[in-house]
Formats: sequence, structure tokens, C-alpha cells
Amino acid sequence: MSSFSLETLRDLVQGRVITPQDKDYDEARTIVAGGYDKRPKAIVKVADAQDVSAVVGFARDNGQELAIRGGGHSGAGHSASEGGIVLDVRELKSLEIDAQERTAWAGAGITAGEYTTAAGEHGLVTGFGDTGSVGLPGITLAGGIGFLVRKHGLAIDNLLAAEIVTANGELLQIDEQSHPDLFWAIRGGGGNFGVITRLKFRLHELPEIVGGMLMLPVSADVIENFVALAEAAPEELSGITMVMTAPPMPFIPAEWHGRLVMMALLAYAGPAEDGQRVIAPFRALATPILDMVQAQPYAALFPPEDTSYHPTAAAQTMFIDSVGAAEAATIIKYLEESDAQMRAAQLRVLGGAMARVPADATAFAHRQSKIMVNVAAFYNGEADKPAKEAWVTAFANALRQNDSGAYSGFLGDEGPERVRNAYPGSTWDRLAAVKAQYDPENLFRLNQNVPPAK
Repeated sequence: MSSFSLETLRDLVQGRVITPQDKDYDEARTIVAGGYDKRPKAIVKVADAQDVSAVVGFARDNGQELAIRGGGHSGAGHSASEGGIVLDVRELKSLEIDAQERTAWAGAGITAGEYTTAAGEHGLVTGFGDTGSVGLPGITLAGGIGFLVRKHGLAIDNLLAAEIVTANGELLQIDEQSHPDLFWAIRGGGGNFGVITRLKFRLHELPEIVGGMLMLPVSADVIENFVALAEAAPEELSGITMVMTAPPMPFIPAEWHGRLVMMALLAYAGPAEDGQRVIAPFRALATPILDMVQAQPYAALFPPEDTSYHPTAAAQTMFIDSVGAAEAATIIKYLEESDAQMRAAQLRVLGGAMARVPADATAFAHRQSKIMVNVAAFYNGEADKPAKEAWVTAFANALRQNDSGAYSGFLGDEGPERVRNAYPGSTWDRLAAVKAQYDPENLFRLNQNVPPAK
């Protein structure tokens, strides 16, 4: 890589350029996932879209690796760079909510929690993921599978338009009519095509939900029956079910700390009376350890987070068709055999609104996938990492069925074959063609990368 002048870079932008000599350099370069210690030459906290264009052009013209940093939740470490430039969009905090039209323009620095809280003041929602500190562009461009996926679809199903800086430094506003090929690609194709500066979303009326945490003693029967109930439930109910070791949190009874439990986060997007009726059979599966399910604002599902927490974990994501007795027993077996202090199998029943969108309507091709599964084990230091990765691989292989797909938003640094699993068949070919048009030199390659078509 060529050298470059920091003074030249500073002269190009209104925002701040942070270097290793600055006191807040370590804080600025740190991402959410632990295990990464990348040291960029410069971190640019851009002030506006013009800054974004300037940084993109500077990195391109000087042959520098370019990382895009929003919420910093990339499990593959793509939010950081070793020796390159980090373009940090966290200062782009504009948020314009049109409650009458039920739309919102959100700057790239807005987090899911910030957006959800602001929209909730109008009794409105857009569904993203399940973590408040996630940046909107990162989760949206991957697809966005969250607490409203069955009722209102993926985040990309509610994306109406976007502003994006492409590799040539041009700022484009894109939607179904303007650059429709690029708009198709960003809806599921990740950060391959440019830097998002703003996103326009559809809002839905939802003054409150019935939801929260339901923690149950776990057994194979409980897992199997819980998933069956989730599949049979009306699409107003979405949720995330984790079979895991109970963390030593003060609100969890001490006798359960470190033991396997089922922790479900449920959200019923409809009338409270109906929600309580739908959730009652889940409660009846076993005597709850904790029952925090109640009528509450949707934003309450995004509690404050510990920003100093940077976990190191081995993980894999996949889609499966069903969870019967055999799969439930496999989950219990693997979790009981592991010595990881924290290990989990996460289950998300899909379908509903997400499945009604044609597979080729966006770059998220897994519309008919039934259940998303994520398996993970935390490790302690590099010496412990290979054993935990081997356990995760064996666990994932034991659960694997006919669906070979993968969700790009949860992929780690797993190689090109896994990226192809995220973008199967014609989706890959179409993405590669769009990439060749808008980023032929693959400047935006720190992502789950789709190289440009030759």
C-alpha cells in the first residue's frame, strides 16, 4: 500500500481524523466483538455525506484498505482495519420522522435503539434486529431479522430509499425507480456497493406489544414443543429462543446460574388481550423461572447495554427446516457436553410476512427458510479458540438439514464458500454484476464480499 499524508486527509474533511497519537484512538478503533486488535492509520469521524465522498476518494486514490464503521457489530471484524482507513459514520445522527406519512429518514449513525425510541414516541415502529446498539445500515443491508419479522417482514422489506456514496465518490439517492439494480442489491447484499449516508423506512402503527423474557427449565420436550407452538402461532408473534447456560445476572435466581435454561424473547405485535392468550401455551410448557412478558412499548425490548463488554465467541449460523425430537435431543446433548462458560443454541422461527416476498425481489434469497439457528461458544484466549470452534462446527453439522443457506448478517470470517451460501444461485450472479458496475475495483471488500463479475 502507498503512504499518504494525514494533513491532506484532514484538509479534505470537516469531521475529525483520529490517529494513533490521539488519546481516544484505542476507544475509536475498538469494535463490539472481542479478539480483534486492528490498528488503522486513521479513523475519520465524518461530519456529512461530502466527508464520506472525500474519504472514499482518498482511500481509492491512495490504495488504502477502507473499513466502514457504524455500530461496530461485525462478527468478522469488518468494522476495523489493520493499517488502513476507518470511515466512521457514527456522527451522522439525523432523524426525520413523518408520523402522518409513516416514513422516516435516518442518518447512518443512528442505532436501532435510538430509532426505535424516537419512533415509539409517535406509536410507530420499524422492525430491525434484537440489539439496540446495532447501526441501522449494517443490520439493514444484511436483511434485518428481528422481533417483528413475521408481522412486518425484514428490515429491507420496509426500506423505501437510501442515499449511498459509491466507489467513484458519487452520492446517489436510490429506490425502486432510481438505480433500481443498486437498490435491489443493497437489500440483503451487505456493504459491497458503497457507504450508506441515510436510509428511508416505512413505519407501522404499534403503540405497544405484549412481550419480554420468558425463562423456562429446559428439556428436549420443552424445546420441541416450544418451536411447534411458535410455528403454529399467528404471525403477530415473533421471537428469539435461546437454549443456553443462564448468566449470573442479578434478576435470575442464583440456583439457576450456569445451568441450562430456555430463555425466550417474545413480541406479540397486536392487541394485549390477544397477545396474552397466544403466549399462554408457551408459559404452560414448564413452571417459568422468570416471566417478564407484559404489555409494554416496543422500545422496551432494547434495554441499555454494557459498552465495555467485548465477548470472544466461536459461532455459526444456518437455516433448518424443523426441530423435532431428534434435533431437540441433539441441542441438549451438545450443550451439556461443552465446557464453555457460556454456550448457546439460538432458534428463530421465521415465515409470515418475510416469506410472502418473492425470493428474487431482494438480494436476501432465503424467503422460504423455516428456522434460523445460531450456535455459539465463548472462548478464553487464543489457546482455547480452536477447541470451541471445533465444537461449534460439530454442533452445526449435527443439526444441519436440507437448507444450505446462511444469513450474511451473522456470518463470521468463514471464507468464500459460506458467502456463496448466503447468496445462492442467480442471486450471486446478479450481485456480482451490480458490483462490477458500481465498484469494479472492489474498494468495498471488508464485508461478506461478492467480487465484481469479470
